[in-house]
Amino acid sequence: MNQFVKPLQMLAVIVAGLLNEQQQLAIEYLREENRVLREQFGKRRFRFTDKQRRRLAVRAKRLGRKKLHEICCIVTPATLLHCCTGIGS
Repeated sequence: MNQFVKPLQMLAVIVAGLLNEQQQLAIEYLREENRVLREQFGKRRFRFTDKQRRRLAVRAKRLGRKKLHEICCIVTPATLLHCCTGIGS
């Protein structure tokens, strides 16, 4: 039994690593896409609907302020977290 478990564990680690790599590549792409969009818009403010604000705020709340500072490009973390105050968990 023990001889079978080790290869199975190794396979699980390999699969998890591949999935993590794909997720990281997707995140890097989306960050760059946000930078490009920000360059096109320049200093102009984005106008969001209430529904869009809520969608962003729900996800922002789950990430937390520290992570938002690392990835936010189009909305400040303070704005997103402020929108979270009226949203249930």
